Amino acid sequence: MQDLKGKTIRGGLARLCAQGASFLLRMSSLVVLARLLDPRDFGIVGMVTFFTGVLGLFRDFGLSAAAIQRTVVTEEQISALFWINILVGVLTGLVALAMAPAIAAFYHEPQLFWVTVVLATGFLFNAAGVQHSAILERQMRFTALAVISVVSLIVGTVIAIGGASAGYGYWALVAMSVTQPLIATIALWLTVSWLPGMPQNWAGIRSMMHFGGTLTLNGLIAYVAYNVEKVMIGRFWGADAIGIYGRAYQLVNMPTDNLNSAVGAVAFSALSRLQNDPIRLKNYFLKGFSLVLGLTLPITMACALFADDVVFVLLGPKWKDTAAIVRLLAPTIAIFAIINPLGWLMYSIGLVTRSLKIALVFAPSMIAGCVMGLPHGPKGVAFAYSAVMMLWVIPFIWWCVYGTGISLRDILLTASRPVASGIVAGGVAFGIRLICEPFVSPLPRLALESSVLLVTFFGVLLFAAGQKSLYLEIFRGFRGASSVTPVVHPV
Repeated sequence: MQDLKGKTIRGGLARLCAQGASFLLRMSSLVVLARLLDPRDFGIVGMVTFFTGVLGLFRDFGLSAAAIQRTVVTEEQISALFWINILVGVLTGLVALAMAPAIAAFYHEPQLFWVTVVLATGFLFNAAGVQHSAILERQMRFTALAVISVVSLIVGTVIAIGGASAGYGYWALVAMSVTQPLIATIALWLTVSWLPGMPQNWAGIRSMMHFGGTLTLNGLIAYVAYNVEKVMIGRFWGADAIGIYGRAYQLVNMPTDNLNSAVGAVAFSALSRLQNDPIRLKNYFLKGFSLVLGLTLPITMACALFADDVVFVLLGPKWKDTAAIVRLLAPTIAIFAIINPLGWLMYSIGLVTRSLKIALVFAPSMIAGCVMGLPHGPKGVAFAYSAVMMLWVIPFIWWCVYGTGISLRDILLTASRPVASGIVAGGVAFGIRLICEPFVSPLPRLALESSVLLVTFFGVLLFAAGQKSLYLEIFRGFRGASSVTPVVHPV
C-alpha cells in the first residue's frame, strides 16, 4: 500500500480530467447529433440498446473486478481469465445474433434486425480488452486508462458526426457504438506489455468466478431495474417516445455516469487495498462520498430548475418535450451519487452477496412503479422512476452499511452539508432566473443562472459548511504526492 494516498489522488485527478473531457465530448456530440438526427433515429438504436446492454453485462463476467479486488493475482490466473472473457464475448455475440429476429418482431420494426447484428460485434471487441484494462487498474495507471478512453471516444464521435452529416441516420449511432470498444481494445493491447498465455494453472479461478458471477448477476438485476422502463416506452409508445425519453435520461445521467467512471475505478482499487484496515477504509470512503455528492448536487439543481433552458440550448427547439422529463428525472442524479459509492464500498470488502440481495428486493419495486406510470406516457414513467428511488434511498443506505463500521448516521451527516449548500444555492439561482427570464434569451440566461448556482454552492459548501479543509487536503495531497510511480509487475 506504498503511496496509496498519492496514487489515489493522482489517479482520481487523471480520471476526473479524462471524464471531464469525455463529458464535453459526449455533450458536444449530443448537441450536434440532436440537430442532425431525428428522435426516431435515437429511438431505433435505443430499442436495441437495452438488450445489448443486458448481454454487455456478461462481457467480462465480473472477472475484471475480481482481478482488481484480489490482493494477489498470478500471471497464469490473468491468462486464464482472459480466455474465459474471450469465450464469454463470443457466446454473448452469438446470443445477440440469435435475438435479432425476436427484437425486430417485439417492436414491430424490421430495421432492428441488422442494427442488432452489427452491434453484436462489439462484444468480442470488449472481451479482448477486459484483462488488459484490469492490469492497468491494479497498477493504478489511471492516466493511461484515461487517455485511452478519451481517444476512443474522439474517434467514435467523429465517425458518428460524419455519418450523420452524410445522411446515414441511425447507422451513424451504430457505427459509434461499435468503433469505441474496438479502438479502446487496440490501445489497451499497445499500452500493456503483456500477452496472454495458454491457461495452465486454474488455482483460485473458481473463487474469482464466484465473485465475478455474483457481481454480474447483481449488475444484471440492477440494469434491468434501471432500464426496463425504456423497453416499456418503446414497446407501447413507439420510437419517437423512446427517443425523447432516452435523450432526457441521457442528459440527466451523463454527468453521473462520467463522475462514476472517473471516481469509481479509483475508489474501488483504493478501498480494496484497505479492506483489512477498517479505520482508514471509513476515512477514505466518507471523504470520497462527500466529494462525489458535492460535485453532483449542482447538476441536480440545474436540471430541476433550468430544464427548459438546458434542453433548448443543448438539443434545440424540436426537443422541447424533453424538458419536462428532465425535470422529473432530476432527483435521480443525487440519488445515484449516494448509492453508487455504497456499491464501491460493498464490492471492495467482498459483500457482493449482500449487494445481490438488495438488487433482488429493489428491482421488483422499480419495475412495478414504472408499470404504474406507463399509462401516463414517458412523463408518468419518469415520475414513477424518481419516486421509487426517493422512497428507497434511506433503507438502501442502511442495508448497505450495516456491519461495515460505517453507520447510517455517518452517511447522513456527511451528506447534510452538500445537500444544505445545494438548497441554498438553488434558491439563489432560481431567484436570479425569475428576475432575468422575461428579457434574457435562453443561452445567456442558462450561463448566468448556472454560474450563480455554482459560485453560491461552492461558496456555501467551502466556507459556511466547513468543507474547505477537505478540498484543500485533496489539493495538497496531489501536489505533495510523488510524481514517480513505482514499477509494478503486470499482475
